Amino acid sequence: MDIRAELKSAKLALRQVGGEEIDAEILLAHTLGITRMELHNAVLVERTLAAISDISVIHDHYDAAINRRVKGEPVQYITGKAYFADLELEVGAGVFIPRPETELMIEPILKHINNLQQGAVSVVELGAGSGALSIAIAAQSEKARVIAVEKSEAALEWLKRNISRNEVEVRVIHSDVVDALIDVKCDVVMANPPYVPSNEVLPHEVVDFEPHIALFGGSDGLAAPREFIAAAARLLKSGGLLVLEHGEEQSDALVSAMSDDFLEVISHHDLNDRPRWISAIRR
Repeated sequence: MDIRAELKSAKLALRQVGGEEIDAEILLAHTLGITRMELHNAVLVERTLAAISDISVIHDHYDAAINRRVKGEPVQYITGKAYFADLELEVGAGVFIPRPETELMIEPILKHINNLQQGAVSVVELGAGSGALSIAIAAQSEKARVIAVEKSEAALEWLKRNISRNEVEVRVIHSDVVDALIDVKCDVVMANPPYVPSNEVLPHEVVDFEPHIALFGGSDGLAAPREFIAAAARLLKSGGLLVLEHGEEQSDALVSAMSDDFLEVISHHDLNDRPRWISAIRR
């Protein structure tokens, strides 16, 4: 198997459809069972190939992976892996792929937890999906007692799998956010709700593969975030923290929607200086 030739052909195929050439390396490394960095170690690659009894199988698997990517399927679905805050998560059809922007919410949540003068701190994630936020908080805070709420049965399977894979204590609740955890009070609510307006045009690899239930938040994109805010207001103790991701054009509307039930409502920007998430304290 000529690695250079395989990569050259794959990169050309991806370039012709406007894809990222780096995906060719990621998928080849995945097919060989090594890291992308190891792919550039000629000795290690030769040793890996020498240990494979039937190289044609590797060629066929790689060719199939590239064809899937050429058709727009996300790399994370093809490899079955996504990375978030030093975690390796399993993802696939039916679950939203966690984005790096959401990682920015972790530090202020942990800071709030650590500043509370109490033992255990109750944390609820609404619409947990793959469990990225829940698992990150549970892994990084001994005080956090995390509950992950998810209504999609497909996403629920990935959520449970990732909790087990990362060996953290997270309680899973199969429920819509509207009536989740009735009569329960908590210290922190965190969420990345569906907030894309239903008529917005998204990239092919997003809209054709990722679950619409995790993407679209109503005609203006605000219906679902408002439901999440109402659920958070019901769940949080006075002084409790809400951290909510949103679209870059939605911060003013959501700050206004929080004004009755929350204090210290602050809009935060992502690394590209776009409004991305809001923090607020329950009255």
